[in-house]
Amino acid sequence: MPDITMPQLGETVTEGTITKWMKQVGDKVDEDEVLFEVSTDKVDSEVPSPSAGYLSEILVQEGETADVGAKLAVISDAPPDGGGGGEAAEPETKAEPDAEDAEPDAQPEPEPDDEPEEVATKAQASGETEEDASEAAGGDDAEGGREPEPEAEPERAPSGAGTRPADGRPSGRPSGGGGGGGKVLSPVVRRLIAEHDLDAESIEGTGAGGRITRDDVLKVIDGGVTKPAAKAAPSGDGAAKVDAPVEMKAEPEAAAPERSSAAPRPAVRPGERDETVPFSNIRKRTAEHMVRSQDTSAHTLVVVEVDYSGVEKVRTAVKDRFRNDEGFGLSYLPFIARAVVDAIEEFPRINASVGNDELIVHRYVNLGIAVDLNFEGLIVPVVHDADTKRLRALAREISDLAGRARGKKLGADDISGGTFTITNPGGYGTLLTFPIINQPQVAILSTDGVKMKPVAVELPDGTWGVAVHPVGVLALAFDHRANDGAYASAFLAKLKEIVETRDWAQEL
Repeated sequence: MPDITMPQLGETVTEGTITKWMKQVGDKVDEDEVLFEVSTDKVDSEVPSPSAGYLSEILVQEGETADVGAKLAVISDAPPDGGGGGEAAEPETKAEPDAEDAEPDAQPEPEPDDEPEEVATKAQASGETEEDASEAAGGDDAEGGREPEPEAEPERAPSGAGTRPADGRPSGRPSGGGGGGGKVLSPVVRRLIAEHDLDAESIEGTGAGGRITRDDVLKVIDGGVTKPAAKAAPSGDGAAKVDAPVEMKAEPEAAAPERSSAAPRPAVRPGERDETVPFSNIRKRTAEHMVRSQDTSAHTLVVVEVDYSGVEKVRTAVKDRFRNDEGFGLSYLPFIARAVVDAIEEFPRINASVGNDELIVHRYVNLGIAVDLNFEGLIVPVVHDADTKRLRALAREISDLAGRARGKKLGADDISGGTFTITNPGGYGTLLTFPIINQPQVAILSTDGVKMKPVAVELPDGTWGVAVHPVGVLALAFDHRANDGAYASAFLAKLKEIVETRDWAQEL
């Protein structure tokens, strides 16, 4: 009987959360029929069945998280009998020791079936996200890749390969950094604990069997309370016992307490007239990617006003024919995307990533386009090799990626490898947006609303007059570690020049 395993949905993805099973145990399944939906820090995706048969077992329930390659379900050739009909579920697989519990802290139920869709940007994003953004437009995320997992500290590593966690199940990997002390932690939890220099022993786990979840770690980072340690032994002078978090050694009475890296936030509790909306998986991932991006990059903003009269003249002339030919309307975005590609050719360090004390300049342009998913999240699908495509091809691919993003039809390749991101809130008439960089990129461009405004124009006789033109803002957020303001401003000036002066008619 074939096993259904967690797919690899991106080169840096290590785990996924089951958001919805489309079939129940005993249901007939056709080959390539959608079997379940999965959410990762990169993308929400529908996963088809690799073979036809009957769903005899479901080992990972909705709302649960499992590592890539983990066994999720079993497809059998014949319908299961009353007892579930297939192989017995493997205990260690049914409840992955290090699968992260995706449930909210205050609710024991899994997340709702109607997992919101994700959009490209923050996030992207991303991711973020997608990381990185999420990522994005600020994001995870077209978000950058996941950082390598920290190695366990030698003094805290398990004593041998046969070591088992407290619940008796075998552990195939060492505990995470930051003082895991042999606890089984998921990759995301280990990374967060290591990044914030926390002690896993001091974190109260609310997952199954007391397992530490991502929400538990975030609560501590945001100023939550760690579990108390045993009272310190009385000092020689008979001082009273003092409660202290386990990560803090018993100090003399006069010693100053260790300062927290983040100021604690007051707890907010809903009132009778408030509505409580639990954060979805994509919302959590986007938040992580955005915060990590701001902690990583020295965000700086440069802005220019752009006169779109040349673009508008061509767009108006061809919009009806274009819609008939392509099946979608021609917006300002493809013109800007085409101009970005050409401006990058002259200013390549905008199309780069920060490495280990070095700037990695990409000699190709994989253009991320942030997509909104019905106000529930962001995702950044990528137009690969955008520098080889002209305006019509860019418009076609942007429209296709946005449609597939909203329909949860994106694959791993569609959301990976981005080198520069555009987020486009201008459809809502925005004046100026400061986007968050989609890690590990070094810049992101926001295209804001285009409105009719009076502008000064030079008349044929050399004098000046006033005319009404379509004008909008282009805002570039860049990483000041990678480039200075002069370079970023020169790139933006070149982009403005291309948009305003190019003969766009010949592109179409």
